[in-house]
Amino acid sequence: MTAPTPSHLLTRAAPLAATSWDPTARTLEVVFSTGATVERADARGPYNERLSLDQDWAPFIGAPVLNAHRRGDVSDVLGHVISARTIGGEARATIKLSRRPDVEVVVQDILDGHLRGVSVGYAVEAWRDDSDPATGLRTRTATRWMPVELSIVPIPADRGSIIRSEPLPDVLPNTEPQPTNPPPAPIITPPAPAIAERAAVNIQIRAIAQVAGLDQAWTDGQIDAGATVEAARTAASTVETRMAANPTLRTTRAEIIADHNDPEIRIRAAGEAVYARFTPGHQISERARQYAGLTTLDLARESLRLRSYATTGLAPAAIIERALHTTSDFPLLLGEAINRTLREAYRAAPSGLKRVGRQTTAKDFRDKHRLALSEAPRLEKVNEAGEFKSGTLAETEESYRLATYGRIIGISRQAIINDDLSAFADLARRMGQAAAATEAQLLVDLLVSNAGNGPQMSDGKPLFDAAHKNKIGSGGSAPGVASLTTGRTALRRQVGLTGELIEMEPKFILIPPELETSTEQVLTTLHPTKADDVNPFSSKLSLVVEPRFTDAKRWYLTADPGVSDGLEYAYLEGQEGVQLETQYGFEVDGIRVRARLDFGAGFVDWRSWHQNPGA
Repeated sequence: MTAPTPSHLLTRAAPLAATSWDPTARTLEVVFSTGATVERADARGPYNERLSLDQDWAPFIGAPVLNAHRRGDVSDVLGHVISARTIGGEARATIKLSRRPDVEVVVQDILDGHLRGVSVGYAVEAWRDDSDPATGLRTRTATRWMPVELSIVPIPADRGSIIRSEPLPDVLPNTEPQPTNPPPAPIITPPAPAIAERAAVNIQIRAIAQVAGLDQAWTDGQIDAGATVEAARTAASTVETRMAANPTLRTTRAEIIADHNDPEIRIRAAGEAVYARFTPGHQISERARQYAGLTTLDLARESLRLRSYATTGLAPAAIIERALHTTSDFPLLLGEAINRTLREAYRAAPSGLKRVGRQTTAKDFRDKHRLALSEAPRLEKVNEAGEFKSGTLAETEESYRLATYGRIIGISRQAIINDDLSAFADLARRMGQAAAATEAQLLVDLLVSNAGNGPQMSDGKPLFDAAHKNKIGSGGSAPGVASLTTGRTALRRQVGLTGELIEMEPKFILIPPELETSTEQVLTTLHPTKADDVNPFSSKLSLVVEPRFTDAKRWYLTADPGVSDGLEYAYLEGQEGVQLETQYGFEVDGIRVRARLDFGAGFVDWRSWHQNPGA
């Protein structure tokens, strides 16, 4: 079994009583699961969870034994698991406890019968869903799951999880006498209304713990004890009062985990499920699968439930309005779905000119200055006992700046209530394509500015100029062996700021659509019958077609932007590409989504480009 990437960590606990303690080896025999039913809840409501015990327990060996699932300090580790197996419908483990003095207290409480339960923390990798024929309640069976830790707890959830009173053999013969210890109490599955009521109470207990700043161990203790909302609130108040009366200096420990209940992860998962509704080819992730098939009304109700807002008896329109107006995640998850749609369309329509440019970022909207240095000076011979001479680098500077572009689109309240988001998704796709087209047109406008000669450079001359030796002044021609030879030669003859050859090599040929077919013929690999028919440019240049060029004859050769300066385009740092912001409108009855693009471009050198006016 490979290590999981769990959406969240689950725990199960159970009662125990033990004299299987081996003081020499410091080991205990425990039953950490019988696969018993445990009540849980998700976006679809309450369900019964069961664990399949047909597992490979090898990865469990070496897992830590914790104090009630606490993991904030090394002292929370009581020992580790040294073996695990399945016998007679029970998942058993042998654990070895530490020799630390503080662990001796735990051992004594186990021997005295004060601590009577173990709990397993585990991550589920695969589920099987069906319904309980007796109650009609959903049942989810974890067919593949991985235990990651074992805890000694005050009160268990799986009543069969125990610290054994005596070690049992791995194989039980049929003639084994009845155990003297009483068997575990039978599991009684409460009716569906009781399960739903308990699930709702557990949600409120978690909310109380979050507001009070209490840890997961406190929350698990309240839930395992079956506490009511009032009892949990009183207990939380008592803890807060005690903490206020006895302030202590604390060391803060930051921990980043992927938690199923993390609002950001939940928003992304629900947004992906909505996105999949109007994107049939999308392969939905396991995390988002629980939201698949939910309507916008279902998602609004779930968003309110997770924020502890009651929706019983509310009309659909009222649920939608409350989800939009409160601090629920509902507007954000709709925005996430639109964001996915828009970005997919944006990425699917890239500019041809972006292929021949270099992407970078800018910290702000002030002029972005690009310093260009000359080639390093040649090394000179140093005679015996001679002196090394200093060299210098010449420099020049070009600049450009970012600008902001954007539009706002909206989803009406009526469309949300009607669960009709397809038209809005289509509009989002069009906005994504429009954002890509905006970038493409800005790059084309930059290149063909100044009557086709390009932007003015720092030397006062346009990008393409006779003084730059990167332009055919007259007598241009369409792409062919002769004209490509002229362009390639011009690039290879380019010199740096101090007159040193820099040997540019063309990589791309940039053309309008009118030249596409003829250029493809020029670049196609042929099998000539004589030497004069050999095409020296076949498979050496990449063809880039820009349909926004209005001149049907002009074309360009460019060097590789990865190794030479030339066209450069930039986004605001941390805001690469089109960005979306979602807001519930007051003036407009619905959700407004703003698409914003912070983008700029400029040429930082002319030596890597060559222009031919064509014929």
